[in-house]
Amino acid sequence: MRDGFVVWFTGLPGAGKTTLAIAVENALRARGMRFVQRLDGDVVRQDLTRDLGFSKEDRDENIRRVTFVAELLSKNGVATMCAFISPYRVARAEARRRCHNFIEVYVDCSLDVLIARDPKGLYRKALAGEITGFTGIDDPYEPPEHPEVVVHTDRETVAESTAKIISYLEGRDLIPPLGAPVEAR
Repeated sequence: MRDGFVVWFTGLPGAGKTTLAIAVENALRARGMRFVQRLDGDVVRQDLTRDLGFSKEDRDENIRRVTFVAELLSKNGVATMCAFISPYRVARAEARRRCHNFIEVYVDCSLDVLIARDPKGLYRKALAGEITGFTGIDDPYEPPEHPEVVVHTDRETVAESTAKIISYLEGRDLIPPLGAPVEAR
């Protein structure tokens, strides 16, 4: 049985964290890996952290709770995808410290492209002052200083970005090469 690991996708809202987490999850399952779990910001906030708002303290508590779950999963052999804005370096550093085989993926995308994409209309509302405390507009986002993988979703396809992540995981021997037999995972 291979070791568990955590792939932590961080980036501004709408950068493609969830899209990539799903793509990596699907790629791992396609290789026969059974113990794969995805933790996603929108989904987690419906159940695990619905009591939290968006203040710095609440955002930190959100990431603390997710880190706890990811830590348990990764220590028990689960490949865990975490897709969260996680805007603060200190909170991500704590996740790195606690989680087994932590891989930080910076999902980079220019603000201009994010504003143009704006699938939920949140940037438009933040720029109009209709919502406040929006990460990247009037609330800070601290980009990772030394992520293991950087993807540029404004210049790469989902397949290209996914391939970079999969290649990194193969290089660390965290996943079997494509076509290799998968152990009881």
